[in-house]
Amino acid sequence: MLNPTVTALKRFLAPLPSRLESWAHRHRRPVSLGILALMLGSGLTAFGVAPLSLAPPEPPASVRTVSASLEVPELQDQLQQLDLVTLALHRNDLTRVSDTADSLLSRLGLNDPEAAAFLRSDVIARRVLSGRVGKQVQVDSVDTVGGGRLQRLIARGPATDSQQADTHFSRITVERTAEGLRSRIDEVALGVEPRLGAGTIQSSLFAAADDAGLPDAVTVQMAEIFSVDLDFRRELRKGDSFSVVYEVLTADGQPVTWNSGIGRVQAAQFINKGKTHEAVWFRPQDADRGGYFSAEGVSKVRSFLSSPLAFSRVTSGFAMRLHPIHKQWRAHLGVDYAAPTGTPVRSVGDGQVEFAGVQGGYGNVVIVAHRGGNSTVYAHLSRIDVTRGATIAQGQTLGAVGSTGWSTGPHLHFEFKVGGVQVDPVQIARSSEAIVLSAAERARFTPLAGAARAGLAQARRDPVTLARME
Repeated sequence: MLNPTVTALKRFLAPLPSRLESWAHRHRRPVSLGILALMLGSGLTAFGVAPLSLAPPEPPASVRTVSASLEVPELQDQLQQLDLVTLALHRNDLTRVSDTADSLLSRLGLNDPEAAAFLRSDVIARRVLSGRVGKQVQVDSVDTVGGGRLQRLIARGPATDSQQADTHFSRITVERTAEGLRSRIDEVALGVEPRLGAGTIQSSLFAAADDAGLPDAVTVQMAEIFSVDLDFRRELRKGDSFSVVYEVLTADGQPVTWNSGIGRVQAAQFINKGKTHEAVWFRPQDADRGGYFSAEGVSKVRSFLSSPLAFSRVTSGFAMRLHPIHKQWRAHLGVDYAAPTGTPVRSVGDGQVEFAGVQGGYGNVVIVAHRGGNSTVYAHLSRIDVTRGATIAQGQTLGAVGSTGWSTGPHLHFEFKVGGVQVDPVQIARSSEAIVLSAAERARFTPLAGAARAGLAQARRDPVTLARME
């Protein structure tokens, strides 16, 4: 007899197939789609798994163990040989204000009392540490216990003859020979390497030149070259541009370190308010010295310079101003140049010294008479370097900036007079006569100007890379 529970379960399951069949008939479309999706899914799963299951297993990696005995060589003999080896060393440095013979050699890795004594006593060798600092010192030494021993020292510095300072340098050599230390000095021609640069004015000439990587010495030269064409205080505009070809001086292939290391600007171009100004260095065959000429062969040098100072900051122009001492509005019939005390002041033109001495509010003053009834005044000088009646040439130093007389600080007060009446010196410089190259000189100048223009164009094409070559 069946268990009552089993009997009840059979009674419940008996009508289930017919019930499922009835439900499937009523919902035949969804059921068909579901069965199809199930079959596809199963097929894809099988397709994806099958390749993995069919891939052959990788063979196990083979491992070999090799054993060998090594002979350790006797190293003591090699170490003893190394102790006998001397190393040749080469070092470079620059001389400093505080240097002595011992401190210089010590900084160069040398412990050589004999060499230090020689640098102190030898007439030529003493020049290594005398005079201008910043000399380039190169030493060759032999490494010894406790420090190196000097074999050779070469020091490069400014030429002993000031007349050759721009073209030569001094090479001092101290060398160890079989007879001991020996010295000699040679005057050697400086090397010259061309450099290019270009920039655009955003605020000032010096700021633009700094952004272009140009040395200040190049910037000052450019300002001097175009001083007659441009008033850099009043006429400079944002967006103006410049390009330049200049020289870098070298001593035995190394950049000069005891001064700016910059030679002459060979060519320059300045575009101001859309107008192009060009200058190329050229020396006519019948001239004692060269100068800058425009692309058309017209000299940039005029009868009068536009400024008695190398490029400087103008504090008061030729106009009305509030007098700094009298506190009254007065016509300022000249130009004031701010500069440190002692800055050289030059004559703007050839002439004769008419007055040199003290004169009221001008303090120390020099007055130079020029041809054509013109004269120039240089006031508040700290010193006077000329005497009354002396003949003076354009560019010649006549004194130095100071603060004598009615002055609130070191500066130069400069006046230009025509027939005794003060006029704007910049306008006089621009209107003064200029030299024009002859036909024969133009034939020599034209190819040079063409090459200069090509260099300036190259600087404009790639200003960042070329300006930072130094």
